[in-house]
Amino acid sequence: MRHILSIAALGFALVSGAAFAADPAKPAAATAAAPAASAPAAEKSAQQNKMATCNKEAEGKKGDERKAFMKDCLSANKQEKQQNKMKTCNKEAEGKKGDERKAFMSECLKK
Repeated sequence: MRHILSIAALGFALVSGAAFAADPAKPAAATAAAPAASAPAAEKSAQQNKMATCNKEAEGKKGDERKAFMKDCLSANKQEKQQNKMKTCNKEAEGKKGDERKAFMSECLKK
């Protein structure tokens, strides 16, 4: 008797687990066919833009050099470096106004 109850409980657990795992908004075939489609479009678009920009900057590089460049380009560290560069340039540009400041910032950020 205990054996039958154990099997029944195990069966119920498996069936209910499968029911909770299914996404009711999508049919099973659509979920299996396009797993990447469930990612938010904005997030995907931002990553694609970043990848496209890095690919353009990496033109002419090959092999390990390209791989290292792409890793650095796609990492968050590059954004932090750019932010630090912006802070430094802003401090150096104190007292400058208008076109003079704009030209200085442009040159400073290119370095």
